[in-house]
Amino acid sequence: MSALNQPQFKTPEAARSYLEALRWPNGAVCPHCGVIGDHYALQGKATRPGVWKCHACREQFSVTVGTVFEKSKIKLNVWLQAVFLLCSSKKGMSSHQLHRILGVTYKTAWFMTHRIREAMKSDGGMLGGGGKIVEVDETYFGNKEGSKARIRKLKRQGKHRGGAAMKEKNAIVALVEREGQVRAMHVPSVTQENLSAALFRNMATDSHLMTDESTRYWNLGKAFDQHSSVNHARKEYARGNVTTNTVEGFFSVLKRGLIGTYHHVGENHLQRYVEEFSFRYNNRTALGVTDAERANKALRQIGGKRLTYRRINEAA
Repeated sequence: MSALNQPQFKTPEAARSYLEALRWPNGAVCPHCGVIGDHYALQGKATRPGVWKCHACREQFSVTVGTVFEKSKIKLNVWLQAVFLLCSSKKGMSSHQLHRILGVTYKTAWFMTHRIREAMKSDGGMLGGGGKIVEVDETYFGNKEGSKARIRKLKRQGKHRGGAAMKEKNAIVALVEREGQVRAMHVPSVTQENLSAALFRNMATDSHLMTDESTRYWNLGKAFDQHSSVNHARKEYARGNVTTNTVEGFFSVLKRGLIGTYHHVGENHLQRYVEEFSFRYNNRTALGVTDAERANKALRQIGGKRLTYRRINEAA
């Protein structure tokens, strides 16, 4: 049976019941005052289904109030379909594809995907600790100059001003705990200051840091229990268990999705796309997470992450 043939994807009423059970396993939670279970359903003819009233603060609410779904005219079952499709597609799903599948306009699908990416944002948490290995690297996305390896090759041939080219590209830094999770972020530039902020905000100092040969990591590595590196310039990609292949594997999926699925990603929206790929990586099949479980986790994270169309365009 098709995954999208489940009851919660068929009607708004079934979708609402499913979302209530998922977000409120211990009873409805008032988004206005935080009281749990002290509420009653409004039954009037003029009242929309699924509206509750809190006994404590006397405010009305539903399961979508205070979430990325709030004040949306899109049927809730269509929202759940969109979440499932975006969560189950390893390299993402374009807004054009989504608008054809769901029967909504392209503009609506574009707005929906950005709201879902907002829900996918990581709640943080430190990587590593206890001597665990954390691989760190950076990549560049934006123009067609090519990869870091190509930039280095052209610089050696004296045909390329590498620094100028990198300024035209969007930098992405990623930290990946070996067999664990990833933290990735779009940064203005790859400087020691930006790298320092990324590392100390996301990685425990009692970790084993693994990087490439970049001199930017030499001093930063001293703050961690251990720092090992491989020299890609000399075609060294692994030395025993010292490698950055894990983080480069994450970058491979990220760039294939950005280039092959989304094609054109503006700098102002890039971080949300990075969050999308990070979310799927952190809840990947290799960790025993199914497509349905991944979608459910995204739905549990929709609270407190309102995103309006005006706010997206202001960022542009």
